[in-house]
Amino acid sequence: MLVELSIRDLALFEDTTFSFGGGLNCITGETGAGKSLFIGALKLLLGERPKGKLVREGASEARVEGLFQFGAEEIPRRLRELLTEHAPEILEELSGDEDLELVLVRRLRADGKTQGKLNGQVVTQRLLRTLSSSLVEIHGQHEGQSLFEAREQVALLDAYGGHDELVETYRALRAEWSRLVDALTSFEEGARSRTDRLDLVRFQSSELEEAGLSVEAGRELGEERERLRHAEELLREVGGALEGLDGEEGSAIARVHAGLAALERWEVKIADLSEPAEALREASLHLSEASESLARFVGGVEVSPGRLEEVEGRLAGYERLAKKHGTDLPGLVALQARLAEELAELEGGAGSTEELEAELRAALERMSEAAAALTKERRSLRKKLKDSVEASLKDLGLERAEFGVSVEERAQVTSDSPNSGPQGDRRFGLDGADEVAFQLAANPGEGLSPLSEVASGGEAARILLALRGALAAKQTIPTLIFDEIDSGVGGRVAPRVGAHLRALGEHHQILCVTHLPAVAAAAHRHLRVEKRTEEGRTRTWVQELAPEARVFEVADMISGGADADTAQAEARRLLLEAVE
Repeated sequence: MLVELSIRDLALFEDTTFSFGGGLNCITGETGAGKSLFIGALKLLLGERPKGKLVREGASEARVEGLFQFGAEEIPRRLRELLTEHAPEILEELSGDEDLELVLVRRLRADGKTQGKLNGQVVTQRLLRTLSSSLVEIHGQHEGQSLFEAREQVALLDAYGGHDELVETYRALRAEWSRLVDALTSFEEGARSRTDRLDLVRFQSSELEEAGLSVEAGRELGEERERLRHAEELLREVGGALEGLDGEEGSAIARVHAGLAALERWEVKIADLSEPAEALREASLHLSEASESLARFVGGVEVSPGRLEEVEGRLAGYERLAKKHGTDLPGLVALQARLAEELAELEGGAGSTEELEAELRAALERMSEAAAALTKERRSLRKKLKDSVEASLKDLGLERAEFGVSVEERAQVTSDSPNSGPQGDRRFGLDGADEVAFQLAANPGEGLSPLSEVASGGEAARILLALRGALAAKQTIPTLIFDEIDSGVGGRVAPRVGAHLRALGEHHQILCVTHLPAVAAAAHRHLRVEKRTEEGRTRTWVQELAPEARVFEVADMISGGADADTAQAEARRLLLEAVE
């Protein structure tokens, strides 16, 4: 709840602090004393744009600060969701059963620029407004009310019926449906680029495959090219070497064999010849092996311009591909493997559209069933809520008013619409597929119409009070502010209004600016706003009234003469009745 509101240098408020408690807090005072300015300061704190010149004369800026406190188990669900989304560190800092404290600050400079803060951190005006909507609801005479908004009416109806689990289930299914919608849209939008990529990968993969890429093949082709390029020289020079090594008479092998034969005759008699004889035997063996190898090599050398042209062509193809892809032959082999893998993935994904569409249809069916369950439960509550609100309206002086709750499923998108089909169905909002509207017929014979079209002024405030009374146990907003709910209310109805506000204070914190003595008498806490002129400056003061001071204030509201015995007696009666 709102524990404290401090206002500094805002119009008539020089430095004033309002302290509030639970239950019904009433603010009274003479016309022009600053009650409306109090409401204006609250609106400024809650993110509303400033209207007119508000910074006090001589000050550089105005400042409004509000302190809100909640027990660990009393944090409203919507507030917790907003903090989790926008300021998670605030909740993370809480430990155990520690109370939550929120300090909202709004500064207004003389040039009209503003700055908002939440627990010391600068926040945008939009975030301040969003957050404050879960803290405070103001019911005034002229501005629109959140209870007139469709989203709030849906939330209240669900809170009244205890639909938390149904709503959470629906939202989870809707989130999955939305994810699949996005996935299918992305897949379809990328179809052209995937097709282009598939064509390119197929071409590149085929081109590399036809080239017969292999690191070993490249090495062998390079060696073959050298043999073919120098075939005549090789035959002449290597063939000559082979002839000298193992030709006819006088060849190296023949001479080694002759020398070895001579040594073998003498090594059995002369031991010193055994070692050189063994060396010649080894040399003879090596020379024979070399001769055989050279013979095979020379036998494989051929002068073939046609084969040379073929080998040169294959190697040129390798070099062209390497240059094209900016790599070497091993890099081309690795690229071919990567392209083959990508090609398999691209060709294997051809059925993804059908699979996604099947998943989307199944998700839509599950979400539709959850939305239908919500619709059924909401419709089952209509009579119960109608009876409860009409009973309160009767007690508040609107005996002949009729209240209604309309729950209509949104129309399905037609097939001619660009949004048709499972991926484009816009029936399903964050709170289901229903259009919920609270309706009223203020007088007999009038048809039911949306609240925003038929309720205004004090009548609207009483309707909202009746609604809040019916929904009191299903609190969605902790602090409700009623600005002059007494407009158009006579003395007969005033005590009932006060009783309703006091009863509502059992579930909400209520701040009520009022001119009705019966409403002021019903308050748990009574604050008086007073305007004074001192040393040539006008200032507005606020004072919490003690029990006896309340008697004089209520008496003054009754007759304009707080000293009148009859007025004081009536004031005491009203104060006594309020607590009975």
